[in-house]
Amino acid sequence: MAGTVCSEHPVSTDIAALAAEALRREVWLTPKPGLVDSANNGSHSDMDLPLFLRSIDAITPWLHQFFTLGQQDFLQPSQGMLMRIRPTGLACEQAMFGATQGINTHKGGIFSLGLLCTAAGRLIGQRRLLTRNRLCAEVAAMTQGLVERELQHCRQPVSAGERLFVAHGMTGARGEVQSGFLTLRRHVFPYWYQESHSERRSLNALLRLMAYNPDTNLVARGGLSGLRFVQDYARRLLNTGWQAEDLQQMDNALIARHLSPGGSADLLAIAIMLMAFPQ
Repeated sequence: MAGTVCSEHPVSTDIAALAAEALRREVWLTPKPGLVDSANNGSHSDMDLPLFLRSIDAITPWLHQFFTLGQQDFLQPSQGMLMRIRPTGLACEQAMFGATQGINTHKGGIFSLGLLCTAAGRLIGQRRLLTRNRLCAEVAAMTQGLVERELQHCRQPVSAGERLFVAHGMTGARGEVQSGFLTLRRHVFPYWYQESHSERRSLNALLRLMAYNPDTNLVARGGLSGLRFVQDYARRLLNTGWQAEDLQQMDNALIARHLSPGGSADLLAIAIMLMAFPQ
């Protein structure tokens, strides 16, 4: 499927299937320190692999809707698309919560992948070849000013993201999409092919994200010290070289501290999707 994406414009179901497959590849990837995978539930007492798979099945039809909205409104200004797709995003979240009995498995993934599917629809509507750079640039254009509107001008923080911005200036998923996934473009994409095996590529990408992503999930669970612990640990493994056993030991360390780099897991799924396209 990746080859058809690179060589021609796929139909909307191909884009949605590509996004859903990225979510599945992320959750099956093992071992993932602190995260749900095929070996254990990581630092989560309320989540497991079957729950994630049910969530992905519930999300997938809505990914098609994001693409369709982008394709229908490809002539509209990019800045208006975020409000256009928000009702679909909320409906997608409700489908997720229905499948998971109220557990938030993929809210961050819905936000970012919904934007990417919308961006893909717009670019195809404009008869432009899908590339990583164009997709990232279109997501940035659709979310221009989002951090300022929703975080900098927030007077009474309610959500975890708003509270972390007020306390630490962290912009989380909003900052990542507004930057056109700068963390991925800077710290993951240039190093993707350092590993020859696809599973090691994904695990290495996850380590790089844990090393450099200011993950708000980690700060919410363990404060800034929790974030620094994970970043320092990941950087040591990247510097010295790593094997699966090292990630299993890191998994034990994060579980003992109840730390889960969920923001990096979301970005890994996005990276897997975007790497299906030419630069």
